[in-house]
Amino acid sequence: MADFLFEPYAPVSIPIARGGLFAVRRIYCVGRNYAEHIREMGNDERDPPFFFSKPADAVVIGGRDMPYPPQTSDLHHEIELVVAIGKDGSDIAVGEALEHVYGYAVGLDMTRRDLQGAAKKAGRPWDMAKGFDHSAPIGTIEPAESIGHPSAGAITLSVNGVERQRGDLGEQIWSVAETIAYLSQFVTLRAGDLIMTGTPAGVGAVVRGDVLDGRIEGVGTVRTKII
Repeated sequence: MADFLFEPYAPVSIPIARGGLFAVRRIYCVGRNYAEHIREMGNDERDPPFFFSKPADAVVIGGRDMPYPPQTSDLHHEIELVVAIGKDGSDIAVGEALEHVYGYAVGLDMTRRDLQGAAKKAGRPWDMAKGFDHSAPIGTIEPAESIGHPSAGAITLSVNGVERQRGDLGEQIWSVAETIAYLSQFVTLRAGDLIMTGTPAGVGAVVRGDVLDGRIEGVGTVRTKII
């Protein structure tokens, strides 16, 4: 066995509702998947899906606090359905896509909006706006064999008990199956991958001390406090 220069980092994992841990490999995020959010951001809702990524170690679990990130004064919340991939595949057909899903969770795609705006204006990548430390609080994963494959249901986010975002999974422009099929044309999806499927309208800024509570009907919850 090769000697490592330093001790390898422990795998990132998310608790599974019925017991066990889901080891996270990659996190793919869908941009602009709810029409109202697309309109509020001033974009064209007819565009095909596009993707950006977060590192696995951006995950925050167990309702733990999220440190306010450096180099921003405009940190935004985005509540999302998270798809946990449990079976490898590439060039997956839409009709077979859900066979690759292990389960679902509720997540937050936290965004340094000012950095994202500057990157957009300059035609640069969004990495530092989306893929920073602690930028992906995620709740417990519910296996699909227990809850099915939710295609409708309320998705909401409250800050300090006041509702900020509300939508329905049925309003997604690209369904989970379509998203998996499309993404798998570009990369091989593998067990351990997560897909964050976009956010409804109502995104907005949070500050230190704010408590975020997200919920998706039939899926679960996510909670974090900004410190």
